[in-house]
Amino acid sequence: MGGDEGRGSGGRPVRVLLADDEHLIRGALAALLGLEDDLVVVAQAATGPEAIAMARAHRPDVAVLDLQMPGADGVSVATTLRAELPGCRCMIVTSHGRPGHLKRALAAGVRAFVPKTVSAQRLAELIRSVRDGNRYVDPELAADAISAGDSPLTAREAEVLELAADGAPVAEIAERAALSPGTVRNYLSSAASKLGAENRHAAVRLARERGWV
Repeated sequence: MGGDEGRGSGGRPVRVLLADDEHLIRGALAALLGLEDDLVVVAQAATGPEAIAMARAHRPDVAVLDLQMPGADGVSVATTLRAELPGCRCMIVTSHGRPGHLKRALAAGVRAFVPKTVSAQRLAELIRSVRDGNRYVDPELAADAISAGDSPLTAREAEVLELAADGAPVAEIAERAALSPGTVRNYLSSAASKLGAENRHAAVRLARERGWV
């Protein structure tokens, strides 16, 4: 075995960042993980930007990130941390285990992808394992991802569809995406067509269900 670095037996405790916008869940997790001798929760965050700021300030060994958070999702946070803090290993805990999310997470260098139904004891084991350089993907989520296939959307179509998710008007989407309104309409139309959706709202819903945005 690779020594005891990161373990309680002789090594320093594993420093953990918890990011989840549900205060009750985050607090309960922090309390349960705090019972472990070799784990210490050094920071908590409720949004994506806050998670990034806390990681920069506290330099955790492992960041446990909720997939869907305000401001930036867990995969976006993991992408930023991978670039800025390569010593921080990221894991995603989610109640939305959709195939596209798993693929995006793995591409972002996320080390573990687990459902929120996991027990606190199992989560503690996975945090140690991730700290030691291992990977873990929940078998059911992996099976779903394999069976679902790849997204038919281009990166630009997915981006525009995501910007349309909150019902923003075309002009606002165009401004945020730095595109012309006509181009935005073309992307939305193309995305809806590929997904077999009758309009952009249905396209957003379908894409989200499959984890493609």
